[in-house]
Amino acid sequence: MNTPANQPATVPTLRDILSARLRAAFAAVFPEADLAALAPDAVPATDDAFGDYQCNAAMAAARLLRLPPRDIAQRVADQLAGDDLLARVEVAGPGFINLTLADTALARRLEDLHAAPALGIPQPGLGKTILLDYSSPNVAKPMHVAHIRSTVIGDALKRIHRALGYRVIGDNHLGDWGTQFGILIMGYRHFLDTAALDTAPIDELQRVYVLSHQKCDDDPEWKDQARLELVKLQAGDPDNRALWQTFIDLSLAEFNRIYDRLGVSFELVRGESYYNDALPGVIAKLENLGLVRESEGALVAFLDDDQLPPCIVRKSDGGYNYATTDLATVFSRVEEFQPDAIIYVTDERQQLHFRQFFTVARKAGVQTRLRHIWFGLMRLPEGLLSTRSGTAIKLDLLLDEAERRALDIVQQASPGMPPEQQREVARAVGIGAVKYADLSQNPQSAITFTWEKALAMDGNSAPYLQYAAARISSVMDKYRERFPDGDFASAPITLDSAPGRRLALRLARYPDVVLDAALQEKPSLLADYLYELSQLYSSFYQNVPFLKAPDGVRESRVRLCALTARVLRHGLELLGITAPERI
Repeated sequence: MNTPANQPATVPTLRDILSARLRAAFAAVFPEADLAALAPDAVPATDDAFGDYQCNAAMAAARLLRLPPRDIAQRVADQLAGDDLLARVEVAGPGFINLTLADTALARRLEDLHAAPALGIPQPGLGKTILLDYSSPNVAKPMHVAHIRSTVIGDALKRIHRALGYRVIGDNHLGDWGTQFGILIMGYRHFLDTAALDTAPIDELQRVYVLSHQKCDDDPEWKDQARLELVKLQAGDPDNRALWQTFIDLSLAEFNRIYDRLGVSFELVRGESYYNDALPGVIAKLENLGLVRESEGALVAFLDDDQLPPCIVRKSDGGYNYATTDLATVFSRVEEFQPDAIIYVTDERQQLHFRQFFTVARKAGVQTRLRHIWFGLMRLPEGLLSTRSGTAIKLDLLLDEAERRALDIVQQASPGMPPEQQREVARAVGIGAVKYADLSQNPQSAITFTWEKALAMDGNSAPYLQYAAARISSVMDKYRERFPDGDFASAPITLDSAPGRRLALRLARYPDVVLDAALQEKPSLLADYLYELSQLYSSFYQNVPFLKAPDGVRESRVRLCALTARVLRHGLELLGITAPERI
């Protein structure tokens, strides 16, 4: 393939290579048949007894070719016989084609991945742009535990897509406009404790907002005055605008402090207010296209043909809503960035909104692919997290507790480690534990977070994976100590044991797993892979001698360990998790 000089070269994935050979074999055996609709792809075998990969295309082709599927499978298997990539090709069941890789071919594959940039991860995103909308906290409110899912899922998707060559723009679309600011301005002017604002500004803003909101419920005059303050803000009143900007500045400082702790960053930070001036134009565009009509004083897009409820784009009082703002935002993003896709990461409660909004956007001419990645809510054992009473569990407190508990683990595991290094490792372990507890789950599943599972050293957790990577570093250090003149990095890889072969096969599948995690928009696929890889490494380590093995064999095995550590660290990095050299 021709690759631009400033772009990294790439190699086909193992699944791509096997699928291409299957397609060639089908075409050679049935040259007169139109197999364009057939997808003779190789997929990883579900059981070692069935080989390394399988193909079930013979069953799909039976009706087209008017032949028994086993006969089709056998002819294709015979065609593949002698392929230097394969040790065995067998037909099983009603017509499965089972493929077992030759050990020498598998070893060559690992050599290729070792030499390839970024471990041979394919680059389908070269020249393409994705805009990712995630996190999106509300101004003047603390980030609480419920914010963690959008933030870490969005960040992982950004990292995974970038590894595949995409230009990814992470956009933090802040909630910085709306009726809450009239309530907040009233609370700020009547209830503010300036000392508390200096000490903990967002906590104080939240406190005065809660008091003002309660007074709105009890006092109609207060509620009317809050509405008036909002109108003044929207009209550009200098005092209200200055207060509003103060709320934003204080909030961004707090948000960025937490993002720094999480290792999360954005290329774009724009609030809903950024698109205010465009809202009348959005309405005019929808009217000119005949997509909306008035109903009971409101302006509505009726979506009966799409089996969706009506979408209000202007309320009966003349005000705008989330649909209007989201339409203005998508029109602006398409014009400014020309993205190939825009991905929104929010909780499950917004599914209907996005279906309506996407439908109106497409009718209005947006051709960019729009995707809503929704996730289930996070719960603690006590129940669903509260966000309106002012009693929600702050994200900062969760991270503090994670680091405290992780420090206990590190101090027990490495009592001789210098205290500052212990704290640094504890930060990586604690923050990693919180992230992985989320990312290891199917995004659409609800999560009940528990410390026991998140910080487990012997289960599917970040500390377990981080410890596996650190343990491999220890093996390589011991090798260098005992064999100072040895050079495992240049030793050829040979597969001379069953545990080593299983580990090698899993390593060879890494590029495909990264691709699948992006295609299915599930970082959990990568987390599952890393956990399985670490388990296979543990079996390899426990059952095969390393440093006591003969010359050459020893170096090959240590090199396989080094490649495993590289993949573990790279995969954890794509999940936004640091793997310390020592724990």
